[in-house]
Amino acid sequence: MKTELRFVVAILLVVGVLVATNFLFPPAPKAPMATASDSARASAPAVRRAPGDPVPAVRAIADSVGPADSAGVRTDETERGVMVESPLYRHVFSTRGARLVSAEMLKHRSFTRPGPAQLIPEGESAFGARFQVGRDTIDLRDAPFTPSSERVQVVDGSEQLTFRHEEPGLVVEITYRFRADDYLIDVVGSVQGLERPLLIADLGAGLALNDQDKTAETRSLQYVVNHLREGISPENIAKVETPSLQEGPFLWVAFKSKFFTVALLPEAQGVGPEHFGGLLVRPTAPGRVELAITEEVPADGRWGYRAYVGTLEYARMEAIGDDFDDVNQYRPRFLVPIVRPLVGVITRILSFLHDTLNVGYGWVLVLFGVLMRVVLWPLNQKAMRAQMKNMAVQPLLKEIQTKYKDKPEKQQQEMLRLYKEHGFNPMAGCLPMLLPWPVLIALFFVFGNTIEFRGESFFWLPDLSAPDPYYLLPIILGASMFLLQWIAMKAMAEVNPQAQMMMWTMPAVMIFVFFKLAAGLNLYYAVSNLATIPQQLWISRERQKVQAQPPPKLKTT
Repeated sequence: MKTELRFVVAILLVVGVLVATNFLFPPAPKAPMATASDSARASAPAVRRAPGDPVPAVRAIADSVGPADSAGVRTDETERGVMVESPLYRHVFSTRGARLVSAEMLKHRSFTRPGPAQLIPEGESAFGARFQVGRDTIDLRDAPFTPSSERVQVVDGSEQLTFRHEEPGLVVEITYRFRADDYLIDVVGSVQGLERPLLIADLGAGLALNDQDKTAETRSLQYVVNHLREGISPENIAKVETPSLQEGPFLWVAFKSKFFTVALLPEAQGVGPEHFGGLLVRPTAPGRVELAITEEVPADGRWGYRAYVGTLEYARMEAIGDDFDDVNQYRPRFLVPIVRPLVGVITRILSFLHDTLNVGYGWVLVLFGVLMRVVLWPLNQKAMRAQMKNMAVQPLLKEIQTKYKDKPEKQQQEMLRLYKEHGFNPMAGCLPMLLPWPVLIALFFVFGNTIEFRGESFFWLPDLSAPDPYYLLPIILGASMFLLQWIAMKAMAEVNPQAQMMMWTMPAVMIFVFFKLAAGLNLYYAVSNLATIPQQLWISRERQKVQAQPPPKLKTT
């Protein structure tokens, strides 16, 4: 069972128990620079344009996929790597094709190799360029380019790096503009010697794996597109089996994993169209898919797009616009209206506490769990007292049901009168107790995809975004849930058999569900339960006092 489905089933189960019990009974390493692989060198499908078409028309796959007629390009120069480094990243571009062959995230380590997280798979690359003119394809992905600098240091503001390829009848320049404090790259190019060609720009062949749980990370690998008319649609890379040519217009195209993304977005510095015309999708190996966008080059030969090579950070991606922050799609979709705003709010609160108090995210979660219980204390008091009021009415309800068992209409009238006189509301004790659950659901997605928690350690936990390696927190969570229910039932004069059964089964179910969930989520929930114990003890004493009083008598009409 998928983690998301198992978590949702657990939430629905707990909510169902909370509702039902109020009716039924009183509740209580850096990769070496390498040239692109043979698969990355394969010729692109021939993209034919019908006269007058504003974007490349989608042809039959049999026609569009196949070896293109490529013009010969000189490739006899030695390949070198050009490094671009900022406080956030370290990129390496090859002088063959001016391609990105390495992208390291300096603030985030890899758990699969020594050193920072690497986004480009070994032997692969991104941003390689081809030009389609009629049936000819000029493939520049292995062509020699001359860089404007052998090394670029982006310390403050922005810097740029220009690559130039020149041969008889063809001149191509590609300029990358980098920012010191952002993962966004402006890519602006020019081509001379070709008449209104079609640019085919490579996004690459997926993302490298960086997490310990390679199975979960592989499941999260997707390519996501935002179509101008059809909206955002993700596709699991493992499920792509056949090549395709998808017709745009596209607002952006991206590869994503749990915490990282590499994406292309139209237009850079006022150069380039507002949308990409098409998308070429080609599976090359199991779990490996090549993507390339198409963009028509105008008569002046200038073209451009933006590239985002970095982390899935909500604030950065939201600032880009065009719903780019939705690269990370939440599932199930029916939870999106609740989850999306809550994830943003909770992430900002946790980041604020982290920055203000200057403590690790483990202590932030402990504090957040306690604060949530303090904020919800009045509502919990109201809920528990409503339960006691409902409990006191239970004997009267049984008396009415017995007295008027042969007169259903009279029984209904008497029950409604009893509800009104005593303020009985089966849901009054339930609704306030459901308020923490949207927060818990949001935290599930926060820990699953928020880069700030990746690699954050806390006591024996090496990574708050990964499961507890010793499974102590799920056990503590289940034990705290059992303790809360035991305290509540200990104060009851009469314990319903179903409630007693749930006291044993619910903690076991929650341990099973949370066993493989993020340690941070377990930590928050366990602390929240433990912080509820003083209130539960207080309410239990009040309940015992209420039970010591003589039961109310049924008024007859």
